[in-house]
Amino acid sequence: TQKRSSLSMVVKDPTSSPMGGGGGMFTATNAESRRVIPEDVRGRPVMKIVYVVLESQYQSSMTAAVKRINAGSDNMAVECVGYLLEELRNDDALAQFKKDVEEANVFIGSLIFVQELAEKVVEVVQPMRDNLDAVLVFPSMPEVMRLNKVGKFTMKNLGQSKSVVADFMKKKKADDGSSFEEGMLKLLRTLPKVLKFLPSDKAADARTFMMSFQYWLGGSPENLESLMLMVGQDYVGPVKASMEGKEKVVAEEPVLLPDKAIWHPVAPSIVFE
Repeated sequence: TQKRSSLSMVVKDPTSSPMGGGGGMFTATNAESRRVIPEDVRGRPVMKIVYVVLESQYQSSMTAAVKRINAGSDNMAVECVGYLLEELRNDDALAQFKKDVEEANVFIGSLIFVQELAEKVVEVVQPMRDNLDAVLVFPSMPEVMRLNKVGKFTMKNLGQSKSVVADFMKKKKADDGSSFEEGMLKLLRTLPKVLKFLPSDKAADARTFMMSFQYWLGGSPENLESLMLMVGQDYVGPVKASMEGKEKVVAEEPVLLPDKAIWHPVAPSIVFE
């Protein structure tokens, strides 16, 4: 039985079935099939999220999470659209991606490691970064990771000589041969120990990024719903304004996959003893 890291399990979804003759694990073929628009806003502020991922394994969970929020939240509604990284080679898809980012509150990217496509993402998102309420980029090329913005938390020095994150990754690789993915997971587990040494506002923003990464790795509708609710109420302007004087939703703890796991298709849940 093959063992896999939890981040590798996010890269490939064993339950996905190929469509068409291309052999790719795609459950949808264009961004419009991943677009969710709230049916009834009910006077709530709308948070628009645009995401770019390597493959479509997040489509089902993101769609379910958005629909749960739109049906059950009194504080916000969510519009969401997702792009597969390879779709950005198409000029029409790239133009629509740019339009969506221009209208978005939050951008999420993950596993963007193809150089020419990473450059396209940066070309679109970088000019809009200051206008976005939050940018969450999980393991990707350094130039894409530098787009991260969660309050005062950024990764602007990633890949440069003074980058604490880069130094950590290099040290882990030298110590035990950790891959980039494994290094990110270990960094994720180390962050709580160093947050207490940061100024309180920066620590809170770094904690939000850390929690967001954990929710993203979990990948379930419940995890992604918690991610969106947390980021929306703390960072998205219209949502924050509408919640003044209201009690914030307490985020559920992330349900994480273990570092090493054995996949079984009829297991009672993702994680069990």
